[in-house]
Amino acid sequence: MNIKTVKDAFIIAALKSIPDLKRNPSMMILIGLISAFPLFFIVVFGGQVSGGLVGAMIANISFIGLAAAIQDISFDRYMKIREMIVAMPVHPVSYAIGVAMAPLFISAPGLIFFICLAIAIGALPLVSLGWTVVALILCWAAGSSIGFIISTYLRNASVYTLNNMANILGLGLVFLPPVYYPEELLGTYRWIAIVFPTSNATGLIRFYAGLTKMPVETVLLRWIILAATVIVAVIFLSFKTRWRED
Repeated sequence: MNIKTVKDAFIIAALKSIPDLKRNPSMMILIGLISAFPLFFIVVFGGQVSGGLVGAMIANISFIGLAAAIQDISFDRYMKIREMIVAMPVHPVSYAIGVAMAPLFISAPGLIFFICLAIAIGALPLVSLGWTVVALILCWAAGSSIGFIISTYLRNASVYTLNNMANILGLGLVFLPPVYYPEELLGTYRWIAIVFPTSNATGLIRFYAGLTKMPVETVLLRWIILAATVIVAVIFLSFKTRWRED
């Protein structure tokens, strides 16, 4: 990835985020509130607030990555915006990263709020902040890459179908795996948490925050699987995604 690829990605991200912020600045708060909504039920039913805050971080960053990669790209295709970008010397990776980064900029205040709140109540020690950021970035990258691949290969699907699919997949990856609830509740099926990037990243953050215990071998395996998910998705995205031949 050269300097031009990175520069193009930031330009596309700015073009797709700044106009939205100017039209509706409150959306920065709205995204954070949506991620925080399950925390209300956790508090009401006496659940672990510390673990719920970690879930809110993952929900905030994974849902927007997956949803934006599907919704924005399908909308761009519908509005012929992608055709204009294709006509320029822009690499598909720049386009994909730019689309994924745009909602990341918008949701950053909510994500920072959850991190600061977790640090304030002692749920996230400062020594674990670095590992937390790495896990969040990998989770965002995995969700965004998967969403981009889905969108580009379902080119015959309508915008409404893709939007519904984005919402269903996003909610499924956040609420079905152990993101807001402890993975210990799965019992012998606890291994399922490693399969999904959302619950995998959640488990790693909870481990470094001291909220759960797991063997060092398991921690290493989870990092390998999470990183491999991103690497495989990006490689597939770089070489197999339909772009100029559409």
